[in-house]
Amino acid sequence: MLDLLIIGGGPIGIACGLKAQKAGLNFIIVEKGCLVNSLYNYPSTMTFFSTSEKLEIGGVPFVTTHNKPNRADALEYYRRVALSNNLPIHLFEEVTAITPENGAYTVITKKDTYKAKRVIISTGFYDIAVNLDIPGENLPKVMHYYKDPHFYAMQKLVVVGSSNSAIDVALETYRKGAEVTLVVRGNEVSSRVKYWVRPDIINRIKEGSIKAYFNSNLKVIRDHEVDIETPDGTITIPNDFVMAMTGYKPNFDLLKKWGLNLSEGKFIPEYNPETMETNLPGVYLAGVVCGGMDTHLWFIENSRIHADMIINDIVAKQ
Repeated sequence: MLDLLIIGGGPIGIACGLKAQKAGLNFIIVEKGCLVNSLYNYPSTMTFFSTSEKLEIGGVPFVTTHNKPNRADALEYYRRVALSNNLPIHLFEEVTAITPENGAYTVITKKDTYKAKRVIISTGFYDIAVNLDIPGENLPKVMHYYKDPHFYAMQKLVVVGSSNSAIDVALETYRKGAEVTLVVRGNEVSSRVKYWVRPDIINRIKEGSIKAYFNSNLKVIRDHEVDIETPDGTITIPNDFVMAMTGYKPNFDLLKKWGLNLSEGKFIPEYNPETMETNLPGVYLAGVVCGGMDTHLWFIENSRIHADMIINDIVAKQ
């Protein structure tokens, strides 16, 4: 029987693995995709808000030549950390069930069945997009994930949202020759946009390079046009693609299925903030999954301490 099974091979899952390894625990990490799967699926041009020091895990230095590391830097760092420490990571192995049994847990994946005394859930939030719930959202031209700006060159693009992901898409595609229209539910660009990016988008909007509709909502999507509800009424504009950068959420259905208690409204899981243990004895949470729908509350830099909190609690109880 394993001392510990960690679900999720992202930065925080790896951090938990490093701490468990130092504590001498018998453990494995199970990841349904590739190593640091969410980071791999980030835009190819993505730059972190955090400095490399704040993205470090396990006391391993994250050395880059950039003040703000990018996606490629992060993939290289976390891969090297995992490989150099010989972490027992099972990739492309999705967990389907967690069942309590005789004071421990049976964890069933699509490849195998494991028994573990304790479980850490560090599953992230990037796999499920928050839908617009409007007519036409299921058309092939509508996308919730963005990879590279070249695809949208010379196209009429509507970008929905005002946070970092939406603003990055708007600016990068504009600079590759897209005709960009930004649809923002609030009255301004989000204050959480990276400080070196926010003035750029504001100036592009002021000069008219990017058209922005504030206090507005995308209402209907059709093959070659969209309807936007604005304070001055509904308008229809020609359109080739829609990037709905409306955010992402953890797999709440799976957490409920596994037996975790979630709050009403924001679906915040129940856990002890001092130990990260949930309502299920011996099952812990780590990383962004702790925030429910408030996915902006937890990042690598402020949740990497979860590894120490959890493993210290496990060791103390052994």
